[in-house]
Amino acid sequence: MRDEESGRITMCLQLSKWRNQELLPGILLRRKDFHNRTNLTRSKTAPLRGETTTSRVPRIEGLGCSRRQTTIPRIPLTKGWFWPRVRAAELASLRTCTGCRAGLASQAGARRAPASPGGGGGVGAAGPALHAWSSRARGGVRRRQRRLIQPKPTTRRAHRDASTPRSPACGLQAFADRQRARRDGWSPPGLWHSPGAVLSLGPRGGIRMHLSAVFNALLVSVLAAVLWKHVRLREHAAALEEELALGRQAPEPGPALRIDYPRALQTLVEGGTHMVCTGRTHTDRLCRFEWLCYSSEAEEFIFFHGNASVMLPNLGSRRFQPALLDLSTVEDHNTQYFNFVELPAAALRFMPKPVFVPDVALLANRFNPDNLMHVFHDDLLPLFYTLRQFPGLAHEARLFFMEGWSEGAHFELYKLLSPKQPLLRAQLRTLGRLLCFSHAFVGLSKVTTWYQYGFVQPQGPKANVLVSGNEIRQFARFMMEKLNVSRAGAPLGEDYILVFSRTQNRLILNEAELLLALAQEFQMKTVTVSLEDHAFADVVRLVSNASMLVSMHGAQLVTALFLPRGATVVELFPYAVNPDHYTPYKTLATLPGMDLQYVAWRNMMSENTVTHPERPWDQGGIAHLDRAEQARILQSREVPRHLCCRNPEWLFRIYQDTRVDIPSLIQTIRRVVKGRPGPRKQKWTVGLYPGKVRDARCQASVQGASEARLTVSWQIPWNLKYLKVREVKYEVWLQEQGENTYVPYILALQNHTFTENIKPFTTYLVWVRCIFNKILLGPFADVLVCNT
Repeated sequence: MRDEESGRITMCLQLSKWRNQELLPGILLRRKDFHNRTNLTRSKTAPLRGETTTSRVPRIEGLGCSRRQTTIPRIPLTKGWFWPRVRAAELASLRTCTGCRAGLASQAGARRAPASPGGGGGVGAAGPALHAWSSRARGGVRRRQRRLIQPKPTTRRAHRDASTPRSPACGLQAFADRQRARRDGWSPPGLWHSPGAVLSLGPRGGIRMHLSAVFNALLVSVLAAVLWKHVRLREHAAALEEELALGRQAPEPGPALRIDYPRALQTLVEGGTHMVCTGRTHTDRLCRFEWLCYSSEAEEFIFFHGNASVMLPNLGSRRFQPALLDLSTVEDHNTQYFNFVELPAAALRFMPKPVFVPDVALLANRFNPDNLMHVFHDDLLPLFYTLRQFPGLAHEARLFFMEGWSEGAHFELYKLLSPKQPLLRAQLRTLGRLLCFSHAFVGLSKVTTWYQYGFVQPQGPKANVLVSGNEIRQFARFMMEKLNVSRAGAPLGEDYILVFSRTQNRLILNEAELLLALAQEFQMKTVTVSLEDHAFADVVRLVSNASMLVSMHGAQLVTALFLPRGATVVELFPYAVNPDHYTPYKTLATLPGMDLQYVAWRNMMSENTVTHPERPWDQGGIAHLDRAEQARILQSREVPRHLCCRNPEWLFRIYQDTRVDIPSLIQTIRRVVKGRPGPRKQKWTVGLYPGKVRDARCQASVQGASEARLTVSWQIPWNLKYLKVREVKYEVWLQEQGENTYVPYILALQNHTFTENIKPFTTYLVWVRCIFNKILLGPFADVLVCNT
């Protein structure tokens, strides 16, 4: 870029303020050339005169260059050259222009260069100057040389004249050097930081520089390097701290799994899909698949039949009566069924190219991810134990939720179960039109659920509850570890009563009065917590150290599974709602091994309730009903038993606000909690069952034609000698061979002689078992055959 008036080629560079960014390529300087002031030779690879490189300086508005933008030639990296410590934020704000006429005219009275409309932002008007240069390749066997292309000389007077104006357009100082003698040396880009650094280019490539400017440039370069290194170290330390914090929350995921696509495709085409299931009915069935596929367009699972396909059990049309299995733990719900369509493997030739999922997949449905009770009871607890039902699945599986819900309010809790990010059905569409799972487990174990919601019969505990408090507490410990919550000492430094505060509906209207009364009655601190105002980890931390948990009936009470042993759960019910009809939290608290005390209080006074008939129907409103039905609901004193889930009378009553009658509540609690509530240590012998009695024997003797005696003896169960049991009894059954009835006996000793109803010359069958604490029944020993 040539200035027509002055005949010089100049480049104006202006720096912006310091920013923390990476280095960009800049001007290189051979250290020995700088210190020894030797000639700077031109590289053969440097651009020729007039050439530019692709490394352009971005335009920054407001810096005030008065002419068009130019580019900075890039100097190649060669041995012995070093990079100056120049940041990207600085180079990004460089403006190059022509027209820096101040001090460049051949006469001492050179005219002032016009200012740009931008006003000349940046570092300031006293910025350093750097003249443009270009290089030209030179052939032959000569060594490579670098030559600075110089403009015409100017007079020293023009430079030294203090009245010579500086260019407001570029904010640079410049002076003319008329000496034509060749001068060695080159200033490093560190000079760009110094407003006093001035270079003069002679017609023969000579360079003169102020010594003070050189040292100033060196100092600034060193400081810049130190600052840059300091900032980078700070960033690195912060990144390490963040990685360490994440590592404490979740295990480091293993290396990304890779799949051999041609081999996988060949296996699918030739072998087809494999399926092996456990469980006799669709409500308790779990299936393991290899090469199960899913069409995201049709939203159907596909079983491809190949030469080596396996389908166990092979149900035929019974697979549709009503389904192969349940995808959720809610039994026999028509929106939770799983099935697949069947195709020959040859059909893959006409279908979209399959995308293979290398992760081990667990396919399931969430029942209601917005309700905390359903999240824990129907999803998290079953997922936790399903993942541990198969070796290694807990550390390898990725969860795929196929019900179609969005993430929901508690999606972060699902992420705690597996080191891999769960995926939703909507996300599968972005992965491909046809997905194939190399290994997949379908369905959830229902053994950890304890409640049914009334889809077939009115809600209540399951008929056959298979889970105990010990399994639930193990799950609670896992969740607390993932949430970084500890039970080591109460967070408030002393025992306290925790009251759940609801903020939208089902309110406690005299909550402050209730807190004061509980504190006075039990001489303990009272604390409030709410799901709306507290992080879930904080809620768990408070619950896990509380002596008593008080709350209106609602999903938040499922957090009682985090309570310590010996704590008390107090559930409050609105007017006309019978506590015996809605018992999910009572069932949880009274499971063997939970060791919790449960109290239910019911508002019996209609004047202590506030109803909301004007609300929408799903929030308890009844304005949409006819007047007769509204009047009936308003006059009712108890909601009758009903099915789930849209009974208007139930919704109207359960969403009432309640003024708690303090005296009746305290009296109800005192019937259960005799002393001061608080945690206690676990007694392992409470729920342990006896083993078989050992060495059972019988001996018979005949006293006459009509009398006989039968003596039965045995040894204590093997595990009894390691236990401290309050009461040990033995149950003996006697049955005459060929008869359908038997006579039971409860005995305290390990031998007994039976004389009543014992017939001579008769064969008797004898069964013996041990009983702990009247309720823990052990197994029967092998039957004894005794002949009198």
